[in-house]
Amino acid sequence: MFLSRDKVELKSLDQVLLMRRAGLVVADALAAVRAAARPGMTTADLDAVAAGVIGAAGADPSFLGYHGFPATICTSVNEEVVHGIPGDRVLAAGDVVSVDCGAIVDGWHGDSAVTFLLGEDGAHDPEDAGEGFDPGDVLLVQATRTSMWAGIAALAGARRVGEVGDAVEAAVELAGDLHGTELGIVEDYTGHGIGSAMHQPPDVLNYRASGDRGPRVRPGMCLAIEPMVTRGSADTRVLADDWTVVTVDGSRAAHWEHSVAVLESGVAVLTAPDLGAAGLEPFGVTPVALDGLA
Repeated sequence: MFLSRDKVELKSLDQVLLMRRAGLVVADALAAVRAAARPGMTTADLDAVAAGVIGAAGADPSFLGYHGFPATICTSVNEEVVHGIPGDRVLAAGDVVSVDCGAIVDGWHGDSAVTFLLGEDGAHDPEDAGEGFDPGDVLLVQATRTSMWAGIAALAGARRVGEVGDAVEAAVELAGDLHGTELGIVEDYTGHGIGSAMHQPPDVLNYRASGDRGPRVRPGMCLAIEPMVTRGSADTRVLADDWTVVTVDGSRAAHWEHSVAVLESGVAVLTAPDLGAAGLEPFGVTPVALDGLA
C-alpha cells in the first residue's frame, strides 16, 4: 500500500521478509569485497567480486543499468564521495574506500554501503587500524559509521523522518568536538525510501532541517539511511563521467548505509546479518527479530 503523502510505500511483513533476503545478499557481497580488497587491485576487480556473489545467490544487481550506470557496485576512493564507477583505478595502502551495493530478490531491493581503511594486508575497521593509518581518516570512517547508527536508533522512536537527520548531525558534531576537528556533512545527497524500487520517497536527510519534519513514521516504512561525511568542506561536484561525486576541496570522504524496516514493535536493519544488534546496542535499542514473524 502507499501512504498518500509523497506516495510513501508501506510494506507488508511478507514484503519486508523478501527485502531481508535481498539485504542479506548485499551484506554477503560487501563482506566478500572487503575480504578481497588489497593494494594493487583495481576497483573493477572489486566489482567482479560483488557481481559473483550476487549472481551466485540468484539475485540481480540494483545498480547495473540504473539510469545507465555500468557496474554492479559503486567504488568511491579518498576524495570520491559516492557513485564512483569501478574501473582501472588501482588501490593503494592508506586509501579510504567506500563501497555501495544493491541487490534485487523477487522484485524487492536491499541497499547498503561500507567504508574501510586499506592497509598492506587488506581492509581495516577504525578499531583495528594501527599506527600506519592517518588518524584523521580513522576518525572520519568511525564518525560516519557512528552517525549512521545514531540515525537508525533515532528512527526506532521517531515520530517524523526528520528526526533521523537530527541524530546524524548531532553524532557528527560530537565526534568533531571530541577530537577538535570539523567534519562536513554532505547535503547534496540523501537517504531514501526503498522497497519495490531502489529509490522511493521520502528523502532521508543527514542534517537538521527547520520547518517540514518529513512524513510521519509508520510501520511498513523502509528507509535507506546513509550519511556521507568529509574531512573538510561538504561542497561537492560531479566528474565528467556524470556519476562520480567528489569533494570540491579534495578532502577525503566516507559513506555508510543500511536499509531499515519500521515494524510495529521497532526497527530491523535488513542489510545487517545481526539485524543491527551490535550497532544499535550502544544506543540502548534492540532490533526486532524477524524469525517466525511470517
